[in-house]
Amino acid sequence: VISRNQEGPGEMGKAVLIPKDDQEKMKELFKINQFNLMASDLIALNRSLPDVRLEGCKTKVYPDELPNTSVVIVFHNEAWSTLLRTVYSVINRSPHYLLSEVILVDDASERDFLKLTLENYVKNLEVPVKIIRMEERSGLIRARLRGAAASQGQVITFLDAHCECTLGWLEPLLARIKEDRKTVVCPIIDVISDDTFEYMAGSDMTYGGFNWKLNFRWYPVPQREMDRRKGDRTLPVRTPTMAGGLFSIDRNYFEEIGTYDAGMDIWGGENLEMSFRIWQCGGSLEIVTCSHVGHVFRKATPYTFPGGTGHVINKNNRRLAEVWMDEFKDFFYIISPGVVKVDYGDVSVRKTLRENLKCKPFSWYLENIYPDSQIPRRYYSLGEIRNVETNQCLDNMGRKENEKVGIFNCHGMGGNQ
Repeated sequence: VISRNQEGPGEMGKAVLIPKDDQEKMKELFKINQFNLMASDLIALNRSLPDVRLEGCKTKVYPDELPNTSVVIVFHNEAWSTLLRTVYSVINRSPHYLLSEVILVDDASERDFLKLTLENYVKNLEVPVKIIRMEERSGLIRARLRGAAASQGQVITFLDAHCECTLGWLEPLLARIKEDRKTVVCPIIDVISDDTFEYMAGSDMTYGGFNWKLNFRWYPVPQREMDRRKGDRTLPVRTPTMAGGLFSIDRNYFEEIGTYDAGMDIWGGENLEMSFRIWQCGGSLEIVTCSHVGHVFRKATPYTFPGGTGHVINKNNRRLAEVWMDEFKDFFYIISPGVVKVDYGDVSVRKTLRENLKCKPFSWYLENIYPDSQIPRRYYSLGEIRNVETNQCLDNMGRKENEKVGIFNCHGMGGNQ
């Protein structure tokens, strides 16, 4: 592992602050990728990072005979500095005998520097880097499927194009898959500021869940999961869902379990679909707390979607609800009435997959894997509460949990009523 001068901008994960005179230019550049490009471009492509692991992780010893991995990174018009910093962090912080290759899948980028310049640059790196070009804009899901199909490692590790891997990130992921090939593992996702590129450790006390609208959310790890690990925070956390950007999966298991739903568009919902499928069909999903990978979290997406974001996510969520959620999909449809209107295509192939894998019902998942879910498992009725005289309904007014509900004219659309 390479150690280097730690004096430059952003070294050891420190924040980069742009001088007052450059603020205007900085704001213009920010719009390109929805992060501070000027700051990113000042930082070395192989910058040093702090070791943010729990003390108990630093002394763990892993088996020599670990499976190797292909790292698949999909990008669309990514900035040069963030893309290459991702690649360098993978190469510099992974034992090379565990790194089969890095596969960059270009989802129809338009920027010139991502064409020949990139191809010539990666030829000189010390690990094989393949570039696969999608002929047309295909979205994360189909681009990842293409990258996975071309990969040769025993494990496939998916990363986003604006990540930084830290010391010792890879071994704990591969070791867990070696113990149980049906375990799909995620690192702790640390936060790289979209503004200053400061590196901030993520928490090992949160795990993945979802709300009634099927939005992925982070929640505190419940006491029962702390008890199951007998208080040892260096042991993996079983998580009901994964964020979806960063995970490792045994390559053959990825095939057996049905890869991704290729009928889904762009991105959104694919992480929950895969989470439900893994748990319901006999696998498990874990956050390996000794593995830390940073990710630039943005407040807005720089990408345009054909048909608009809302439509795409509604379609994907409808597909996942129809295949995996049984009668509990009705909750989701009442809260998100727009979903019912979309044409979601044919899901018969995915339903057959579910039958062939002899997967468990969604009620089993809610009882055993995610008992803290907000979805009630037993209920009498579902609908609006209406004052017939005034035609007014109880309405949550878009407020948060434990806040007071309000009263509003009935609209009969479900949602907040």
